[in-house]
Order: sequence, then structure tokens, then C-alpha cells
Amino acid sequence: MSKAKHSDISVSAEAFASLYDRVCKRKVSEAMVQELISKPASDKEILSISDDRFLAEFTKKVFQSGFVWRVVRQKWPDFEEVFFGFDIDKILLMPDEMLEQKASNPAIIRNFNKVKTIRENALMIDDVRRQHGSFAKFVASWPKDDVVGLWEFLKKNGARLGGNTGPYALRMLGIDTFLLSRDVEAYFVEHGLITGSVRSKRSLKTIQDTFLTWQQESGLSFQELSQIVSYSCGDNYVGMAN
Repeated sequence: MSKAKHSDISVSAEAFASLYDRVCKRKVSEAMVQELISKPASDKEILSISDDRFLAEFTKKVFQSGFVWRVVRQKWPDFEEVFFGFDIDKILLMPDEMLEQKASNPAIIRNFNKVKTIRENALMIDDVRRQHGSFAKFVASWPKDDVVGLWEFLKKNGARLGGNTGPYALRMLGIDTFLLSRDVEAYFVEHGLITGSVRSKRSLKTIQDTFLTWQQESGLSFQELSQIVSYSCGDNYVGMAN
């Protein structure tokens, strides 16, 4: 495990070495931990993501929010067909009548409010690509130490991309981000690092600063660190034999 000088960020969190040691004990061995965690995509891989794939993943996560993920996955090939493979230019040309018609197609999940987000998020992506060349270039150039800022951009400029929806879409696309899963949230609450809403500005700053400190101590990505934190508390089922 690579080491870096301890950050001067003032965050009262346990040292990464202590956290990692506890996770290795919970999962029996370091080898098991390394088998369970995954790495984000490289900058080169991120730059290769086309705008339609960003729109597709945003849409998938919008429909999965509050719904059975399995059903969305089963219907996804139909979503791709109905919405022109999420081609941004074709989506933007759809008049209201066509959008409403597609929302009533039984091949997809018929939720007009969620279907409307497809065009709204296509508009966001189009605005960004006009300024940056592509949405991928925009994301790749975003400051690596401001994950929460990227979440906030998606929430403010996109449709239904707040909460965990936007962050989970970024993770699925390979973009390095920590996630506020139930176990990660529980860790920060149980260790007294945050109180009140996990989504308050103060809580988000504390969480981001903590991950930055751990990153400097370990040399790991936010994705790896987030998974390690999630395995440090809660039910210890993942990777364990029945």
C-alpha cells in the first residue's frame, strides 16, 4: 500500500491504516479485500465515453431510482431502441407530442415525468459539449478534489440527478467518485464525523475532506476508498462464505 505525507486538512477521522486493517480482519485477509474492490476508469477511458452513453446512464439511473433495478435492466434494450440509442441531436429534435407518445410505449417503463428528463438531460449535455467539446472532456477536466462539486453541477443543471442518482451514474461510467451508500453514511455517523443530514453542505465537506485525507495517506482512488469504508461496518456478507 503506497503512502503519502499526511494531509494538513483538519478532519477528525481515523487513520487509513487503522480503517484498512479492520476491513482486512472482517474479510479475513487483505487478498479478499483486494479481490472485492475495483478501480475507476483512466482519464483516457473517460475521454472515450460518447455523449449518448452519458445520457443513457443518467436515464437508467433516473428510472432505477425508487424502482426495481432488475426490471429496468430487462427493459433497457427497448429503451435504447425507443430513444434512438440516446443520440443527443435526435433527442433534442423530439417535439412534446412525440415525447409523450414514447412515454406511453409499453416496451419501456411508462412514467412520463421520468421520460421528460431524457430531453432535459440531453439539453444539459448539449450545453456542456458546446463549451467543452464533449461531456467527457468536461468531466475529465473537473477538479479531482471536488467530487461534491460535480455532484452539485449535475443536481443543478440536470433533471432528477440529485441525491445518489448522479453519483451512481458517474460510478457506473467509471468516473472516480465515492458514494454515500447506506454503509458509508453509517460509518460517518457512527464515528461522530457528521450529524444531521448527510446532504448538508457541512456534512458533504467533512465527508469529502475525509476521503481526500485517506487518499493522500493511501494513494487509492475515491472508488476504492468508498468500497473499503462500506466494508468496514454494517452487515459483513459480501465476499464471505455462507
